[in-house]
Amino acid sequence: MAKDVTKSDKREADMPETTHGGRVFRPLADIVETGDGVQLMLEMPGVAPDDLEVTLENRVLTIRGRVHATAPEKLELVHAEYGEGDFERTFTMSDDFDPEKIEAALSDGVLTLTLPRAEAAKPRKIEVKAA
Repeated sequence: MAKDVTKSDKREADMPETTHGGRVFRPLADIVETGDGVQLMLEMPGVAPDDLEVTLENRVLTIRGRVHATAPEKLELVHAEYGEGDFERTFTMSDDFDPEKIEAALSDGVLTLTLPRAEAAKPRKIEVKAA
């Protein structure tokens, strides 16, 4: 007889495998266009600044955050709906952004990346002269 797949079974089956045996989640992200470029905001609860890695290689922006498992002392977990795990997400960047000026800040579990546009990609106004 076939086993019914529940939501939690399916969610765990869809997660990538890791070398350290833990879960890896894809953090939710908001992308906002600003006058100077783009801001990415990613939810990464439980990640400390020292456990965060942001890299840019061959136009691929990779964000990784490691969470250290927490367990209440002297208590036994009976039921858990919140899963702990690490975070990972990648974005393919266009050449419109200046890789040397990318900034990252982590506050209250939200990572904010500021991606300024390269000078060559910024729109510019061209003055029209009367002939």
